[in-house]
This record gives sequence, C-alpha cells and structure tokens, in this order.
Amino acid sequence: MSKDAAVEEFAGLVRALKARDGRSYEALGRRLSVSASTLHRYCSGATVPEEFAVVDRLALLCGAGEEERRALEAAWTEADRARRRAASPAPTPVPAVSAAPEPSAADPSAPEAPRAHPRRGAPAPLVAAAVALVVLALAAALLGHPTRTASAPAPASTAPGRTAAPLPFTWSIGSQLWEGGCGHTYLVDRTPRAVAPPPVAADSGAWAGTHGAVHGGEALVRITVQGRSPSDAVVLHALHVRVVDRAAPLPWNGYRMDNGCGGAVTPRHFAVDLDRPRPLARPVDGLDASGAEVRKIPAVSFPYKVTSSDPEELLVSARTAGCDCRWYLELEWSAGGRTGTVRITDGGKPFRTSGTRGRPAYVHDSAEGRWITDSDLDRPGDR
Repeated sequence: MSKDAAVEEFAGLVRALKARDGRSYEALGRRLSVSASTLHRYCSGATVPEEFAVVDRLALLCGAGEEERRALEAAWTEADRARRRAASPAPTPVPAVSAAPEPSAADPSAPEAPRAHPRRGAPAPLVAAAVALVVLALAAALLGHPTRTASAPAPASTAPGRTAAPLPFTWSIGSQLWEGGCGHTYLVDRTPRAVAPPPVAADSGAWAGTHGAVHGGEALVRITVQGRSPSDAVVLHALHVRVVDRAAPLPWNGYRMDNGCGGAVTPRHFAVDLDRPRPLARPVDGLDASGAEVRKIPAVSFPYKVTSSDPEELLVSARTAGCDCRWYLELEWSAGGRTGTVRITDGGKPFRTSGTRGRPAYVHDSAEGRWITDSDLDRPGDR
C-alpha cells in the first residue's frame, strides 16, 4: 500500500469517528488533551500520530467497539510505517560566512601583503615608536614573558598549579522540545508568508535557528544526568533558576507547531514561573499517557541519586506571560566528599522565553499550504 493510500485510509477512519461524535475540533480536542489543529491534521491526513494511544482514546470516546478499534489500530500501523519510511525534509541551510584564507609565508606564489604606510603628515618618531612597541611585544611572547591581558578567574575549587578534577557525572540537555512531542509555540519576527511550514520535532532546532525564533510562552528543557560509576552515586541536591535579563514581551507573531503526536511519559517535572521576582523550580506531578488512560506520576522532590546504570531526567517547564526573559539553571551536586554547582545553559548562552499575550497566533494548514488562524479551523466545510 502506498504512503498516500495508507495515510488516507487511516485519516478517513479518524474523520468518520469525529463525524460520529459531532463536536467541533476545539471541543473534541479538549476531551482528548490535544489541540484543535492537531486533531484537524489527523483528520486531513496531514500527519499521523506517533502513538496509537490518542486515537484509541478518540475511538473509546466515540463509542467504537473492540473490532472497530482493532481495525483502526491496523490502519494506524500501516500509516505509521509509511510515515517512518518517508524521508524527513532537510533543514534549510544557513549560509556560513567564512574568512578568506590567509596566504602562507612559505608559499612563493602567494601575493605579497600590502605594505603599511604611515599616514601622511604623521610624525616619523611616533611611527617608529609604535613599531618598536610591536617588536617588543612579539619578543616578550617568544621569550616566555607574555604581556598582561584580562583573563577569566580560575574556578574556586581549583588550587593554583592544579588541574580541576573531572565531574563524577555527565550531563546533556535538549532545549528545543515540544509539549508531548507535538505542541509548541515559537515567536518569529516574520509575516506568515515568510515562514516555512512546521518541521518534524527532530528538526525543530534548525527551523528555529533559520527563522530566529524564540520560545513563546513556555520553554521546555530536558536535562539528562548520568553517573560515571555503577556503584559510586552522585547526589543531586537542588536546581536553581537565575534570570539574567527581563524586557517587554516580543511584539512578534506566534506560530504553533501542532503537527500531531501521541502520548508520552513525563520524567521529573519542574515548573518555573519566570514572572516571579525570584523564580523557583517547583516539582509537579507527571503524566503517563502511553496507555489508553492517563496515569498520574506523583512528584518527587530533591535529592536524587544517579549512577552509570541509573540516570535521571529532569524536565523544566519555564513559562512567562509578561516578559522577554533570558535565564539559566544551576544544578547542585555532591559525590565522594566533593561538592559543586554546574551551570546549565543553551550552548553557552542563556535560555530565552517570551510572553505571547495579545500576539497573533497561527497554525499551518497543510491542505491549503499556508498559515491560518485558529478560528479558520472550524469553518463549515471542515466539520
């Protein structure tokens, strides 16, 4: 079965379920814990859920029997295989600006570098003094007596002449995450016609970078921490939020990445209100939506222990309505008599989240190939 045929067969079954229910995309989506645009994309065949669970919940909600649900799952399986076989679109390349190579002094074919001439009218003694200073600086470097320059202070835990011991754990982050793998809003300083269609979640970083996008309303950051030893545990004591800059929310358009997905398991989840004067990372209950029913995962506060065989994932949800905030995290740890703090940043830069209140919000209609507003989803012809 071809990709189009498999996806269209599955989409037709989903459309039939929605028609049987009779509610709007918005009303039915609320019952399924998905957005109206996500449900619209299922029905139109624009996307296939990554998990069957959300479609199974739709079937149960619409009164489907066991046989109909099995047929629906079989159709989803074929459509999902077709989706996975399809090649993901390559991200739009960003032209890199590189400096022209410098000619090598050993290459006789290299053009001679232009000679510097003193500015007309400049006193000869001043030119000679400047040349002498340059020569002295080069000589000092060659003789092992560098000139004084500004340098970053050594870490407090490192004694002079000693090398800092490596961390007893490794950590990595994901900073371009979407809610449940499908729902997210980016703010982009472009009109809808100048914005490319939403990417798959795996290409979100390239899409955001190409468009100069900023997380709108919420930023999700996943921190994965793993010890280096199977027996020596590292204790994680606290996670702190540091806001380094606040400004008025960006006056840009909002673009929602609702390309459809199924349920997922939430790891250790921390909510951060960036609008508070001193934001805290507060543990909240997680959700396991991997089955037909949503199951609550009770929140567990610090401390946590990690080893090489028992890693930990921390999911931070940082929200704001009233600022364009730049922020980072600090993770406190201890192990084997050592203590320390690791600064968690977005590739060396602060994370950035801006409020979206009052900004135009757009979703992408793949059938029409353009960005539209939420109100356009439930036009009479779409129900």
